[in-house]
Amino acid sequence: MQIIRNSTSKLLRHKHLCQPRVYSLYYSTLKDAAKELPLAAGYQPKPVENAYWVREHRQANLPKASASSCKRGTYRMLLPPPNVTGNLHLGHALMATVQDVIARQREQLGYQVDWVPGTDHAGIATQVVVERTIAASQAKTRHELGRSAFLDEVWRWKAEKGAGIVQDLRQLGCKLNWKREYFTMDEQQAHAVNVAFERLFEEGLIQRRNSVVNWCTALRSAISDIEVDSVEIKEPVEIAVPGYDRKVLFGRMYDFAYHVVDGETLPDGSVEEIVVSTTRPETILGDVAVAVHPLDPRYTKYRNIDQVKLKHPFRDDTIPLVFDINVDQEFGTGAVKITPAHDKFDFELATRHKLEPRQVFTETGLVVDAYSEFKGIPRFEARDLIVNRLEEMDLLRQVRSHTMQLPICSRSKDVIEYMILPQWFLKCKDLAKDALSELHSGRLQILPPSFETEWERWLQDSRDWCISRQLWWGHQVPAYEVIDSQGNSQWVAALDEKAARQKAMKLIGSEEFTLKRDPDVLDTWFSSSLLPFSTAGWPEESYKERYPLDIMQTGHDIIFFWVARMMMLGLKLTGEAPFQRILLNGIVCDAHGRKMSKSLGNIVAPQQVVQGASLESLKAGLQQSCEAGIIKPSELKASTIGMTHMFSNGIQECGTDALRFTLMSHNIKSHFISFDVNTCYTNKLFLNKIWQAMRFTLGSAKGLGISLHQFETLEGVNVGLWDRWIIGRLAETLSVCSQSYSNYNFHLATAALKTFFYQNLCDTYLETTKIAIGNGSADAYIHVGTLTACLSWGLQAMAPYTPFVASELLQHVPLNIELKLSDYKDEKLEEEVNEIVNICHNVRQVKSRNEISKRHHPHLSLFAQNTDSEGVLRRHLPQIKVLSRCEDVELELFDENSKISKKLSFFSSAGALCSFGLKLSNGLALTPEKREEMEKANAKKLKKLVSELQRYRMRLDNEAFQLMADKKVKSHFENKVKELEAEINSLSRLAVLS
Repeated sequence: MQIIRNSTSKLLRHKHLCQPRVYSLYYSTLKDAAKELPLAAGYQPKPVENAYWVREHRQANLPKASASSCKRGTYRMLLPPPNVTGNLHLGHALMATVQDVIARQREQLGYQVDWVPGTDHAGIATQVVVERTIAASQAKTRHELGRSAFLDEVWRWKAEKGAGIVQDLRQLGCKLNWKREYFTMDEQQAHAVNVAFERLFEEGLIQRRNSVVNWCTALRSAISDIEVDSVEIKEPVEIAVPGYDRKVLFGRMYDFAYHVVDGETLPDGSVEEIVVSTTRPETILGDVAVAVHPLDPRYTKYRNIDQVKLKHPFRDDTIPLVFDINVDQEFGTGAVKITPAHDKFDFELATRHKLEPRQVFTETGLVVDAYSEFKGIPRFEARDLIVNRLEEMDLLRQVRSHTMQLPICSRSKDVIEYMILPQWFLKCKDLAKDALSELHSGRLQILPPSFETEWERWLQDSRDWCISRQLWWGHQVPAYEVIDSQGNSQWVAALDEKAARQKAMKLIGSEEFTLKRDPDVLDTWFSSSLLPFSTAGWPEESYKERYPLDIMQTGHDIIFFWVARMMMLGLKLTGEAPFQRILLNGIVCDAHGRKMSKSLGNIVAPQQVVQGASLESLKAGLQQSCEAGIIKPSELKASTIGMTHMFSNGIQECGTDALRFTLMSHNIKSHFISFDVNTCYTNKLFLNKIWQAMRFTLGSAKGLGISLHQFETLEGVNVGLWDRWIIGRLAETLSVCSQSYSNYNFHLATAALKTFFYQNLCDTYLETTKIAIGNGSADAYIHVGTLTACLSWGLQAMAPYTPFVASELLQHVPLNIELKLSDYKDEKLEEEVNEIVNICHNVRQVKSRNEISKRHHPHLSLFAQNTDSEGVLRRHLPQIKVLSRCEDVELELFDENSKISKKLSFFSSAGALCSFGLKLSNGLALTPEKREEMEKANAKKLKKLVSELQRYRMRLDNEAFQLMADKKVKSHFENKVKELEAEINSLSRLAVLS
């Protein structure tokens, strides 16, 4: 074994900003590699990945490389912490892979990467799933278990699931700094959260007040907006609601009347009334007003009356009619009931008109005792009773279908009840203004830029943030209620009870008080928004050594809920932005573009793709999740059906590299990313193609009696045309890779690498070398050297995407082959070889279409368009013979003296250089059916060529094109017209002569 000192920063940079960094790379020499781990006959992910970890373990025990003279500094990143609710999913795998690619590329450029891993306690999500697990295994609720015992269960869950997530991240190959691993409820994070709350409270930015929140009666907690799913109801439909034996009907509008007090008596004897429209008749009990738009002509007559009173049907009192410009005249009758205790819009309107709210429901969703007729009845059962009573009182006017948005708790699937409750709120107006200024000043870059408008939309309309939750799992609010001897209540924020008592004594000037800590916990997003600096050691001053981050990469769906809040609190608590660049990725969907969901059964775990999974094991996994309470029994059947449809043959083993390469083959900045398991398996086969190229190169070197490690440079070597071409393609590929890192278009890099290895190197160049290598000629050594250089540099470019297979194969080649890539960029040669490859492709197409194989001994006749074309073709006849897979190749000029053999069985055109014909030996005749098929194919091709020619001519004849196009573009179009005309002419003549 040996340590090879090598500069790999040349990989993606042709011009150095400073002296390249020297690395210590640990790998086996060819001799040692063959002895310890010979290159297997085919690529198998598992042994390759196992060998990688063995090498990583050994390298960790080697002496560290000496400091480089080129100190590019530290590059800092933070992995968005996966929730400890379960295992890693494909969305996590995408983010982790994107960041790992960035990390590995930065290391190649000489940076010391500090990429911090961690997991999130995920308050509501984790509490819900653990509650289900306990219910399934112990048949108990958390209340029956008790808070202390329940939290013990959650910590056990966290230990198990957290370890699984860490293992999954390690298996993905992520180069995370595991020494800095954190959990959002560990001691350091808890201290940072408490300090942040205390400081914000002392500044008056955190306050406790009554306000409307998203309340989940099933969880008995307020929840954030991101945990509320808005379900569109287009027509009346019954929906299952937790706590109800029967489904509840939604999607109806109810019109009922409020009688006007002292109103006119109408000619028919009825009392004057105002009809209101509502989708929630059960909240009528808490109505405090009816509102109309001041310009609504239906209610103009009430504008001149000092006070209009309406009789409440279920209370012995009246409510006012109010005018407000925010009322939608088009909604129902234009008159809306105002229930501020259970509606956000109504709460704001009531605040403007100084109307006192009246609560209708308890925190468990039952009607409060104040309404004796309905007290203790669940809200949606009370709905039916109230509608019936309205009908009995002759106040119900109409019930009709209505489109609506129904707010659903994403965790419990309960219908959200808006409630006025005492909660802790963080004032965000000024914080949001500062976060906006980072973007407007140009200090903050958001990629893709389209999300800048999203950033502005959220922050310009930023409301106070409800940061408290009525849960047991999470950071307990570090606030204490101080009740003096008179029963007056005040609040203090402190890090512990001792500090709280000292603050309380100072606040009220007495020791006569009781102190009680708020049992609520903080919103998970609050603790997560501190992570860029809390993980660096804040509030200790040493955090500045590891702050800020260089980039924040995450999913676009949490740009406000997490990213913007990190910016707000980072600026406020540290005085410096936590990052200056945001890279947002899309949401991972299935192959059909559908979001991953339990009901569709299309959820795939990364390890199922990596290791493969039979349909039976996939179903068993669903059953286990159901038994553990992770998915509901009602979801199991739908999930199983969907999974059977999606993966009828199970999932084939793809390996980690294929998974990573597939994820990075998508434009990560797209809104949605469609992941196809079949594509992933195809990429495994692609990696095997590279593997076979390495085996061929090693075998060729052995046949020539040399070692690949003998190749040090290609400088001064007289390489052939095709050697120059493939090195030129390598140069172009590395250039694309370099550019893709700067603009984060990784899909362009993976596409370029796949084209280079698959089409250019393996399918084309390597094939052209076989005869010379087989004969052991002088060119064979150049070919092997060229293959070695291409594999070495190409695999180093692949390494960030496919670290396991790249590491395995790079053991067998030198990493420092001197190669001045810029010398090999030759556009004319590239165009020429592309033409040759295209000719061979056309020939193979005709052979494939007509089932012509080697046993038919095909002879190829090429008919050059002109003398220049003839010269080009003659230079490449040996390669054409190999790539077209024909026994022999003849070349002649296609002019008026050409004698086209009647023995040609098939013919067609092949671009601007030539047309061609195929002659088959063994007396194989062209049947009438085959001739007709060929003529149809050529006619179709001719039609396509004529159509393309017309398009080019139309552009050339366009005056605007002639005025605006530059000389190069015009020349390209003119040449294309000439080429198409020549190809059309030759194809037409061949059809006549043959």
